[in-house]
Amino acid sequence: MLELRPNCECCDRDLPPSSDAARICTFECTFCADCVDNRFFGSCPNCGGDLVARPIRPEGKLHRFPASLRRVVKAHAACASVQRPPEPGPSSWA
Repeated sequence: MLELRPNCECCDRDLPPSSDAARICTFECTFCADCVDNRFFGSCPNCGGDLVARPIRPEGKLHRFPASLRRVVKAHAACASVQRPPEPGPSSWA
């Protein structure tokens, strides 16, 4: 069963299970369509394989077969210019 990772490995964009912007390779490396088209030109930077549209798991199956919560972000040369969201810090209110 596909892991359905929740984000793009390059820009950390959220990719929920229903996203039509998610792309995967045969090793389930996960990227958004923008990074695939404009940074990797359709090839996975990890394995060199094709990046294709990730299937959308039917909503009724997500309860029994939930998407992964494990976020993967890797430093690829093509991602060096990508601005990622800041890491959440301690809460400023008390």
